Amino acid sequence: MREIFSRVEEDILVNIEVEVDIEDYKDSYIWLFSLFVKPSSVDEESEAFEQFLEIKESKIILLEHQKKAKYVGMRVNEGWYEFYFYARDSKNLQNLVSGILKESSYKHESSVVKDAKWDFYHKNLFPSELEFHHIQSRSIIFLLEQEDDELFAPRDVEHYVSFDTATQKERFLKSALTLGFEFKDDISSEEFEYGAALVKFHNVTLEVVIVVVEELFELIKKEHGYYEGWSTTLAAKED
Repeated sequence: MREIFSRVEEDILVNIEVEVDIEDYKDSYIWLFSLFVKPSSVDEESEAFEQFLEIKESKIILLEHQKKAKYVGMRVNEGWYEFYFYARDSKNLQNLVSGILKESSYKHESSVVKDAKWDFYHKNLFPSELEFHHIQSRSIIFLLEQEDDELFAPRDVEHYVSFDTATQKERFLKSALTLGFEFKDDISSEEFEYGAALVKFHNVTLEVVIVVVEELFELIKKEHGYYEGWSTTLAAKED
């Protein structure tokens, strides 16, 4: 499964696509193959960019179908498209990809290094816990949009949290109530006995949801708890 998200690194916005289901490859695919490509046009509506995307998929298909390497992600950084693969061995990877790119006018660079622990993947591609929550938020908002929801309409939004101890939970709740959250109900699961549902009145535009989630996430982590996500109902349509 591929997930897409963004992060800021040294004041630069980096867009990331990552394969998150890669456990079957970690033991035997120990060589990191990096390919940097700069397309002639970064206008995502242009024909040239469409051709570039076709080349991208061609590279992935070629390396994966030959069982040479597993595509694990891409980073877009200041006009460069950085493609990353993990391979069984380091032989012929650069030659295979160069064959696809030689007919294009794209600038490109590549390298192969040993990375048996997949350090690069975990540090530079895989989402953090908070980034995963932002990915989930985008998915929920997309589903709301599909239902023609009025995202700018404020409504009650439920946020779910859990903790290992009752003391952690109580300390968190005291702090959360000062930030406009209201306690709704106690919740529990097989994994966590001490949980709660909170409610806050806000709209569900991505910008607002990110702020609310990050605010709540910071409070939760101070008490070593877990943010479980949020839910809401469709905004009522005005007559």
